[in-house]
Amino acid sequence: MLDIINRVYNSLYPTEVPKAPSPIRFGILGAAMIAPLALVTPAKTHPEVVLKGIAARDRKRAEEFAKSYGVERVYNTYDEMLKDPEIDVIYNPLPNMLHYEWTMKALAAGKHVLCEKPMADSPDEVRQMFELAEEKGLVLLEAVHYRFHPAAQRAKAIIESGELGAVTSMEVTFQLPGGFIREGDIRYSFKLGGGAMMDPGCYPINIMRFLIGAEPTAVLAASHEPPFFPVDAKIDQRVTAALSFPNDITASLNVNLSRGFYCGVIPRPPNIRAIIKCMEGELELTNFIFPSVYHNIYVRPKGKAARTEKAYTFRDCGVDAKGEDWWTTFRYQLEAFVDHLKGRTPQAWVSKDDSIANMQWVENVYVKGGYGPRQRSEFKFTA
Repeated sequence: MLDIINRVYNSLYPTEVPKAPSPIRFGILGAAMIAPLALVTPAKTHPEVVLKGIAARDRKRAEEFAKSYGVERVYNTYDEMLKDPEIDVIYNPLPNMLHYEWTMKALAAGKHVLCEKPMADSPDEVRQMFELAEEKGLVLLEAVHYRFHPAAQRAKAIIESGELGAVTSMEVTFQLPGGFIREGDIRYSFKLGGGAMMDPGCYPINIMRFLIGAEPTAVLAASHEPPFFPVDAKIDQRVTAALSFPNDITASLNVNLSRGFYCGVIPRPPNIRAIIKCMEGELELTNFIFPSVYHNIYVRPKGKAARTEKAYTFRDCGVDAKGEDWWTTFRYQLEAFVDHLKGRTPQAWVSKDDSIANMQWVENVYVKGGYGPRQRSEFKFTA
């Protein structure tokens, strides 16, 4: 327990490091709740990152954010920030529906972009974003942060080692506590790209593809359930789905924006885990989204002693790579993003094809379950 407390404290209240000459200057679109965790705090411990500016629809909110987190400049509009030549990178944590528009505008303005997941509301929009980035010679990354942490990579290495034999099936659960996502949240807005399969459902699809190491071949079944309060007709609070993969592998997901309450009062805790069943045993990875707080990699070979591994740093895995045990997934992600921008080889990456495929299978689940594709952005990009 003391280890958990130390890691959480150090990750939330890290000692700020001196900044190197010519750091990468970030601008933040919107004063989103995820921004402090995903970028502001990680930036404190990266010598090559500074938070140069922020713009929000409400300038007062932007000013309060800048004052709280030490952001140098506040802009009146998003466009004003994009025009600033002293901004190198745009971090886009806006609602899903706005990812496409403002990432395209940022790329057109010559800015690199770190875009929150899911990257857009359709695979075609994701494809267009990457095509523009390639045309402009810019770096674009979907912030699938768990992929950069040693825990997920260690789980994949164990599967790929062949110790447990060939993969036969996989189960992924991503259920949030009761009351965590409340009525009125943007995740319950269809026009803003909400829904359980969009957020957080994109994670189970991603980790299936990541650990199995292949693309699905079909969505076999999908079922969506709305919340108990009124929402748009195509918004789901819970989704279950089954997918097929090559070599007769099947995978299932169970996603819920609210697990409900014990006795109608006490919120049920989060349940986030991936179980990979193989011919010669199984592997279970718990809390793969926030593994820096805690996680377990349960390895259960048939006929042999089970073991539990933990991987808070790459050193724990016998890999020579940067990191500290209190680094969050977001801090590891920032390290890789900056390495790429500085011409160094990042320890991990999420590719163009990976991001397009993930959005495609999110959409396929919605279609199979009768909820249809998500609403496309009304923004039309012109070069």
